Amino acid sequence: MRVLLVSANTHTRPYPVYPLGLDYVAGAIAERHPFCIVDMNVQEDGKSLAKAIEGFGPEVIGLSIRNVDTTDSTHPDGFFSKYKGLVGAIRAQTAVPLVLGGSGFAIFPEPMMSELGADYGIIGEGERLSLLLDALECREDVPPIPGIVTQRSAAVVPPPWSGKITRRFDACLPHVAFYLKRGGMLNLQTKRGCGFHCIYCTYPLIEGRSLRLFDPEEVGQTARELQEAGARYIFVTDAAFNSSGSHSLAVAKAFKKAGVSIPWGAFFAPVSMDRDYFRILADAGLRHAEFGSESLSDPVLKAYRKPFRAENVFEAHAAAVEAGLHVAHYFLFGGPGENSDTVNETLERIEQLAKCALFLFCGMRIYPQTELNNLSRHERQVDDTRNLLEPVFYHSSRIGSEEILARVRQQANGRSNWLIGDGGEPAARILSRMHARGHSGPLWEYLIR
Repeated sequence: MRVLLVSANTHTRPYPVYPLGLDYVAGAIAERHPFCIVDMNVQEDGKSLAKAIEGFGPEVIGLSIRNVDTTDSTHPDGFFSKYKGLVGAIRAQTAVPLVLGGSGFAIFPEPMMSELGADYGIIGEGERLSLLLDALECREDVPPIPGIVTQRSAAVVPPPWSGKITRRFDACLPHVAFYLKRGGMLNLQTKRGCGFHCIYCTYPLIEGRSLRLFDPEEVGQTARELQEAGARYIFVTDAAFNSSGSHSLAVAKAFKKAGVSIPWGAFFAPVSMDRDYFRILADAGLRHAEFGSESLSDPVLKAYRKPFRAENVFEAHAAAVEAGLHVAHYFLFGGPGENSDTVNETLERIEQLAKCALFLFCGMRIYPQTELNNLSRHERQVDDTRNLLEPVFYHSSRIGSEEILARVRQQANGRSNWLIGDGGEPAARILSRMHARGHSGPLWEYLIR
């Protein structure tokens, strides 16, 4: 069957993100089904999509929904209305089966199926599209396939995908050049799953809790392939690159063996690691370490169900800085357990984090099927009538969000390395100009003085 794969994401703040998931979907179906990829980031006016539908003549269209909103309470913006418009444009041109997927869909399968009127949906990993296509081709019954939902079937989270996982990256596809010209950043996955139990996180819902580690040698070869395609920077998209310390070190070793010479970055949990851990990664090309630190108050970290304490944040920070890395920390104020004293504690202790960029968020995005959602309902911050597709945030009952933001803004005033949220459109415009001038990577290190 001819399959048109569409990346619906057009959110480019702070910079455009390559649609990695579609490479894996393509890898799962390419042997038996011709495919074409349309990235809505490349041409938002819809002409490329219309031309692809007319010229390729798809028998099935897969629509990947990555983001639901900005997740930033200081710059809230929901994207669902844009997706409705995109589906409307598709339906106006063709009546072939429409399949929804992607991380955003996995979080909201039932409302998206209903609101967008899709024929099928894939909860979790997109490789399951291969099973759906086989069933459609053989005209078999579809609902019994784990992870596949229809308008008539219930949305049940399937077990993690146990089949083959293959990335099919084609440097010649038009959308690849779009990202190479805008910062030269391509991304890479080294494993799936997350064993942490953070109160707000959807990663276990999308990828499962058990870690499935990719072969380090294959990861290294993929990184080299991205480099040869013109990438000037690689970002590792794992939930936490160091959730398996031994595997991440093996990947770094494989990068060196494969001849990867471009810099790369990753997201880390500030948990206890071996003393030389970051030095070894830096020697293999790591340049940016981004920590999901969230708070420097232990009671808050405990309430967030984080696998570390404030002491670990300082240890990880010192090790990364000592290794010569650019370091950033993400903090999330206003969640369960937050009060005036814990806010003060975090803001006071942040001053001990030298030589880093700080991204400061207030208000925790509420997603279905998370412990935070259950807590929010128990505290009656939301009820069954609340539409969580639009940005909805948890706010501590012990301190107002405006008070938190006022304190954060006062302390951040005049400091270029303190960003409220993701920096909004001004930061995005600066990044875009720097990328246009030939700079590559996330570039937040230029904020550090």
